[in-house]
Amino acid sequence: MRLLNAHVVLDREKEILHHGPSANVFEDLDDNIATYAILSHRWEDEVDYDEMAGLIRMNDLCGSEVRQRTGYKKIIKSCEQALLDGYRRIWIDTCCIDRRSSSELSEAINSMYRWYRTSQTCYVYLNDVEDAVFPTRQDFHRFNTTSGWPDWFSRGWTLQELIAPKQVKFFNKNWVSIGDKESLAMILEKITRIPFDVLKEGHIPRRLCTAEIMSWAADRMTTRVEDRAYSLLGLFGVNMPILYGEGEKAFQRLQVEIIQVSGDHSIFAWNPKGQFQQIGSVLASSPSYFRGCSDVEKVDYDQFVDEMMNYRRSGFGIARWLRSSKFACLKSRDRALRSQVAILLVTSVGIQVRLPVVPHRDSESVFRAILACRDYFGNLITVDLKTLGPSSYRIPAAGCLRSRPEFRTLHLARPAAYSDEGQHHFKLDDRHAVYYGFTRRGTFPREFTGDSVTFSSVTNDLVIIAYGNDDSRSRFAVALTHFLGHASVQVVNDQCSADQEVSWAAFAKKAYDLLWVAPDECRVDSGIKCAHLPRSIWDARVVWDTRNTQTNVMIDVEQCPGCCIGPRECTIASNDRNDLDTPGFMKTVHNLRGLKLDGKDVWLCDCSDKRITVSRNTRVNACNDSDSLSWVTMAYIPMAVSNLMATYSRICTHLASTSRTQLITR
Repeated sequence: MRLLNAHVVLDREKEILHHGPSANVFEDLDDNIATYAILSHRWEDEVDYDEMAGLIRMNDLCGSEVRQRTGYKKIIKSCEQALLDGYRRIWIDTCCIDRRSSSELSEAINSMYRWYRTSQTCYVYLNDVEDAVFPTRQDFHRFNTTSGWPDWFSRGWTLQELIAPKQVKFFNKNWVSIGDKESLAMILEKITRIPFDVLKEGHIPRRLCTAEIMSWAADRMTTRVEDRAYSLLGLFGVNMPILYGEGEKAFQRLQVEIIQVSGDHSIFAWNPKGQFQQIGSVLASSPSYFRGCSDVEKVDYDQFVDEMMNYRRSGFGIARWLRSSKFACLKSRDRALRSQVAILLVTSVGIQVRLPVVPHRDSESVFRAILACRDYFGNLITVDLKTLGPSSYRIPAAGCLRSRPEFRTLHLARPAAYSDEGQHHFKLDDRHAVYYGFTRRGTFPREFTGDSVTFSSVTNDLVIIAYGNDDSRSRFAVALTHFLGHASVQVVNDQCSADQEVSWAAFAKKAYDLLWVAPDECRVDSGIKCAHLPRSIWDARVVWDTRNTQTNVMIDVEQCPGCCIGPRECTIASNDRNDLDTPGFMKTVHNLRGLKLDGKDVWLCDCSDKRITVSRNTRVNACNDSDSLSWVTMAYIPMAVSNLMATYSRICTHLASTSRTQLITR
């Protein structure tokens, strides 16, 4: 490591004033045998390696500018304190690393925890503390940008700089000593949430879990996003290449490195309070996701088995596991299964682990995995997952679980394993609703204005689209749902009385709240649903068809046939010859209808692509050939037709306004 020679630095400062000769201020020594002090501080206008090494050669103007910086004065004061304490050498990160060399920077970052650990003393400079005593209470007036404590406690790098050194001394803005780590351990525990014994002993016991250590960094920030990960390398005893520019991938790589050396399940226990909406990867996006994990404890395997025997979570339907289950015989088995639970393997399709899981009542691919760690109340921690292909993805909490668990070998998804295959697309066609004056008023809770919306396939999601007609004061809502891997569509009418003034947003939210707690359990790939609109002559209808990762939806409005009985039973759409066709832009279905038009026998083809065609031949040929001369497009109508006979008058109205009317009389 490169160290500053405090004697030479101070002598050179005197020589600069007298324009005398200068010696080299740096020494390269082995940190295992060198005796040195080390500085921990909040960066300001600092002096880098090149400036510190060449200060004697600078002209008066440049040299004077460097020496006036706060960073240079900090170096001088640090050297004076080191000599006062009997140390000839000191390490300061701003000037002892040549950041122009990527290899040197990478080595320094990977070695920094060790360098602080092997130092004889660490000086913590609190540049925003003016009092001669250490602050013992939060003061949002003095420290209004850092949670009421000095700024040093909000920075990512200073976490390891507090824990690693055996001796830590705190100094205020004027370099007056205001305490040390040992005497201030209780107040430091209050500020940092780091346990008292860790601060006193200066090392992290093996009993502490990954989630708890991560929680210490949850509220700390760094200038570069990658440094939130790099500043934690030493705390977990891992090394990895330094790649500035990779962004949040640095923290993902850090978690993979930790998994490979620890086998600690608590690394998956992030987001205990549901503050973050991340889905997909089982790895957290940043240390902030571990906020609230300071009380998480890891459980060894024997304890884990005992915990599982008595595990209850009645709120989610997990009943007590009887000793007659397969888990009761674990202790009498060989050690193979025990070791499998403790082993985490990083593979190309995810992180392989064998865990007890409780499947969802309605879906084998959705389940709750139980981890070998527990929360403050002593409950085993669980995460909800959904399997897509070879990998299992993290999802929000899913209810309706079975009571009996089972062991599964899982491949927990990493960010690299997540792709567009984990998405489901809804494509909308609501042009037919506009024909009768019904327009889209808005969407809830997600906003979108186009004709498509994309959901994640690894979670449950719901979007409400509200439609209204001001003239008839009628409205309805269409719900697009993705629940347990299945797409469905629903239509909801407005049950408000005529004298109630309810905004479309309130109506949409009410529909959302109703359907979220009672999701549609109709598991058909295509269908038709209708709902009568009260106090009107209208029926709202939705028709959908799902193919792989896309659902096509047509939204229609028809005049009420006179039933006025509210929502009707779902009709499954098919391509059978005598069944209802699927309208809109879905698969075309041709049902033939015979009619007499002006005394002529003709065949009309009821098409699902918004056309009506007629054959001039007495023998009906292949109706699927729309380009055949035997079939001529009679009209384009603004709605799909399921019963051509019932809409004959409407057809004739449109035929009369087209240039092809003469075909009827031929």
